[in-house]
Amino acid sequence: MKHGERTRLFFLTIAIVMAAGALVAGCAVGPNFRRPPAPEISTYTETKLPGKTATAPVAGGEAQHFVPGREISAEWWTLFQSEALTRLIQEALANSPTLAAAQAALREAGETLTAQKGVVYYPQVDANASARREKFSGASIGQAGGGAIFFTLYNASVSVSYALDIFGGGRRELEALRSQVDYQRFQLEAAYLTLAANVVTAAVREASLRAQLQATQDIVAAQEKRLNLVERQFRFGAVSRSDVLAQQALLAQSKAALPPLEKELNQTRTLLAVLAGRLPSEGAAIPSFVLSDLRLPRELPVSLPSSLVRQRPDVRASEELLHAASAQVGVATANLYPQITLSGSYGSETAKLRNLFDGNTMIWNLGASLLQPVFHGGQLTAKRRAAIAAYDRAAAQYRESVLQAFRNVADVLLALEADARALGAQAEAEAAARDTLDLTQKQFEAGAVNYLSLLNAERQYQQAKISLVQAQAARFADSAALFQALGGGWWNRGKQAGASETRKE
Repeated sequence: MKHGERTRLFFLTIAIVMAAGALVAGCAVGPNFRRPPAPEISTYTETKLPGKTATAPVAGGEAQHFVPGREISAEWWTLFQSEALTRLIQEALANSPTLAAAQAALREAGETLTAQKGVVYYPQVDANASARREKFSGASIGQAGGGAIFFTLYNASVSVSYALDIFGGGRRELEALRSQVDYQRFQLEAAYLTLAANVVTAAVREASLRAQLQATQDIVAAQEKRLNLVERQFRFGAVSRSDVLAQQALLAQSKAALPPLEKELNQTRTLLAVLAGRLPSEGAAIPSFVLSDLRLPRELPVSLPSSLVRQRPDVRASEELLHAASAQVGVATANLYPQITLSGSYGSETAKLRNLFDGNTMIWNLGASLLQPVFHGGQLTAKRRAAIAAYDRAAAQYRESVLQAFRNVADVLLALEADARALGAQAEAEAAARDTLDLTQKQFEAGAVNYLSLLNAERQYQQAKISLVQAQAARFADSAALFQALGGGWWNRGKQAGASETRKE
């Protein structure tokens, strides 16, 4: 047989054996993963929520309408109608190291999957070349007393090996790796959503602190004027020294509230800078936020309960871990069955380099090996039981993530309704406290009430004004929390991008 014919016969044999192995590998042992069904419920809360929230006669007191089944915008933060907030979120999404790390983890998982595909689907082909100088004694070949023999041996060959995936262990491993890729993808979406929500929450927090700080400063200014008045009255004998001291104490208490607010405001600014991927010293480049620059979303989408488990990135990530655990049960099961490996090599071996590729120097081999586990001290069956236990653990963690997701949505929906009613009550309390203070001030000037009544009215108004600001901010913060609890609309990102391109055209 000629050299070329032998070469073709060798590789044809390898191809036929691998094709036969691929045909044999038609099934995979272990469980086939089935996605857990969504909870069969129609509402998030124990009692039915009203179609809209209560209103309040102050800024941020508009009614919010709950719209069941409405799609969530992927850029839900634009509903607050703040260009500064939108720009800051875009900057954060572009520069966040947290997102960069999540993107790198996704790429890493993808490349790991690609590498494993090369092992499972394709033969491993390697080219080898070697040259070595040897010396041995003639006695080793039966020449007693023979002298030493020197020679050089040259070798060039191609080797092929292929493990037949008859029982699907390799394919189950790929299944687990694909699930890891999807897990990292949903982790990225979760990081994306969390970052956007954190920026919105921090911006609302800053706006709230600025309003509280301004309200406290206004109160301090009013109390300083009142202290000057009381001191003048004291000089003329209209009030006692204890009244002056009481007003000084109240003013000192109000001033003492300023440093904690300033500290928290500065820390919030630092947080916004870091969320945007900047150093704290670069906080001057971060826009300032006040409540009057934000608009309360008037219509709030509420996803159907049956859709929530498909929308929440954390639930989807937990599902992919469950899928990977299921696939690992298949891997552990396949390890109990025989493993067949095909191998072969073709090349040339000669003592003279110029004869390396001559026909009479060609060497080749074909082989197959079968490995059947017989006794491993219970190791393989124990590993399979461990894989099943890991699956059970992942299933329990998945159920926990679903419960927490529904709890998050229920809590936020209840909070939004409570926030609206609380804001209305605080608006009434602030108006009543303001009117009471004005009336008490007039009565005090007319001598109808004592100074203690005036101090009590001042304290009530100060507390009511701060509480009103906090109630206004709570509506904005919980509106953002609802979008986060419902998944943030990441599944609409591609649709919106396509729609934008269409409009541009």
